Amino acid sequence: MWVKIHSSSRSVVAICDNDLIGKKFKQGIRILDITESFYKGQKMSEQETLNLMVYEFKNNSTFNIVGKESIKLAIKSGIIEKNSIAKVKNIPFVIIIN
Repeated sequence: MWVKIHSSSRSVVAICDNDLIGKKFKQGIRILDITESFYKGQKMSEQETLNLMVYEFKNNSTFNIVGKESIKLAIKSGIIEKNSIAKVKNIPFVIIIN
């Protein structure tokens, strides 16, 4: 997975599946634009990403998570529930403002 942490007054953690970087999906008025500048930071293993999610959630970070594998991991970590997931062109995503 690709993980990038943007630092400002609070951290924004961007996580996406490897195969989604640089792609754009449109469905009606919804657009999901997975830009390299926002999501492409460091490639991490599933375990590294899981540990980071738990740590950053405890530190009140905001999250942008995109892709089936990334979303599954967020559910596994306990930071989201299935009913909080939205989709564009069958691509799941979630924004968490913690």
